Amino acid sequence: MSKTVEQRLRKIKLLITDVDGVLTEGSIYLGNDGVELKRFSIHDGAAVAFARASGLKLAVISVRYSPATESRMKELGIDEDCFQGKLNKEKIYDELCQKYDLKDDEVAYIGDDLIDAAVMEKVGFAIAVRNAHPFIKEISHHVTETVGGDGAFREAVELILKGQGLYEKTLKTIMNKIASKDE
Repeated sequence: MSKTVEQRLRKIKLLITDVDGVLTEGSIYLGNDGVELKRFSIHDGAAVAFARASGLKLAVISVRYSPATESRMKELGIDEDCFQGKLNKEKIYDELCQKYDLKDDEVAYIGDDLIDAAVMEKVGFAIAVRNAHPFIKEISHHVTETVGGDGAFREAVELILKGQGLYEKTLKTIMNKIASKDE
């Protein structure tokens, strides 16, 4: 990890993620009855626990409203900072910064498509998933090895924690919680 990347990561207090193309592979499944289904990675769900154990705040901003997303974010405990049906992601970003009294360099964002660009150009650390639009990759500070929907969010969380020197401590915290629940 380069010194510049590490310096940026040390400041991060909030990670904001897009949904379609980042937490999902970008597909929407519609049943005959019109019910929408989405596939979320369990690895990304585990990353939420990692983030919480380390104190990293999380938020979601999605242009599309989806009951499936609402349900998954509620299950993960991100429902308070889950914004759906919001075309102007930059406005929500500004509101989150104000809510948590954060500067741009204290926020990371993971995205995949052009709708994410305005926020990604503002944040202290912009992350693109491997299968992101070429322009999004170009403006990012980091591109994941993993594609969206297959653990790219987890990769981003772990990168931030490693850059902050919190990965090993957080891993031990998680493992201790698992061990104590096993007894």
